[in-house]
Amino acid sequence: MKNNEILREQILEIVKNQLENNDPPETKITYNKLTMNGYNDFQSRQMIGQCVAIELFEIIKMGKPFDNDRYIKNLKKLPKEPFE
Repeated sequence: MKNNEILREQILEIVKNQLENNDPPETKITYNKLTMNGYNDFQSRQMIGQCVAIELFEIIKMGKPFDNDRYIKNLKKLPKEPFE
């Protein structure tokens, strides 16, 4: 398995855990909004995963702490791609 595939699987696992634990609740709210607007399960999880990836990048590459406010702000922007 290539590194990108491993990373994608790990990000989707984070999304799965957030949905199952309802933590943060905004993840499930966003998931429900996306699926109600015609996106399937995989598409919805993948979009949420983009928000997770932004946070992981900031933590790993920039050495910044997890920013819950930015994460939630990016979730609320979906289905537009998060850029912050």
